[in-house]
Amino acid sequence: MPKQDHLSLHPRLVSREVAAQFVCCSPNFFDALIAKGLMPPARRLGERKKVWDIEELNRAADALPTAVKPQLARGG
Repeated sequence: MPKQDHLSLHPRLVSREVAAQFVCCSPNFFDALIAKGLMPPARRLGERKKVWDIEELNRAADALPTAVKPQLARGG
């Protein structure tokens, strides 16, 4: 069996820093998004390690509001 290149792996669980990068923000802003309930809380991997689930991050990102407010239809 050929050796797998670690760069070809798509991780399911990521660190706080990688989770913040994944949603295009700093780790401190990511913490604020978690506190506001806009991003999911960490999961535990062992007793001390905190990780974030990429699938949960994707769902949270999908639920964020859009940057453009929809225009109200004008009656004629």
